[in-house]
Amino acid sequence: MEKIIKHKGLVVPINRSNIDTDLIIPKQFLKAINSSGFGLNLFDGLRYIDEGYPGKKNRLINKDFVLNKSRYKGASILLTRKNFGCGSSREHAVWALKEYGFKIIIAQSFAEIFYNNALKNGILIITVKKKLIKDLFLSVCKEKGYMVNINLPKQILYNKSGKKFKFTIDPFSKYCLENGLDDIGITFKEIKVIKKFEHIHNKKNPWL
Repeated sequence: MEKIIKHKGLVVPINRSNIDTDLIIPKQFLKAINSSGFGLNLFDGLRYIDEGYPGKKNRLINKDFVLNKSRYKGASILLTRKNFGCGSSREHAVWALKEYGFKIIIAQSFAEIFYNNALKNGILIITVKKKLIKDLFLSVCKEKGYMVNINLPKQILYNKSGKKFKFTIDPFSKYCLENGLDDIGITFKEIKVIKKFEHIHNKKNPWL
């Protein structure tokens, strides 16, 4: 998993509240059992005019949707409203956002399961107050190429003018993001202890 220490990125705004996981990645694309291949269908119902299904090519692009606008090409920070990621607990939603290129999501609030899934997959989730969300939306929509800086060790978001905003994150998730550790990576950090336990366990229980 890629580390997140400091990040400066282009911000793309999706001006909606209660964006659920079915809107993020529709159910017809959940047939795959690995975590790749979902970025193409992120926000499928909004990005395309025609109905999508796995393997469909030559889609009709919705030119009015923000992700299809050239000014937001290469955006790595998603700005949205409250209760982002509600609905089903599908982890595919996080996989789609990450594969598309989003490293950070800023919102007023998040659904709890989505919040935890995102952090475990290396996406930094930043919850900020309604006033800052409003100010960021105004700035992003007004100024082409609007970028913000994130300093995870200090837990600070810097807007374009350099103004600082503190955000909170639990210490364990912060540690994992700073060190690029997912659940498997954390397990492998204890590989010596695990092997020692297995060795002792097998000696005591040779019939197993």
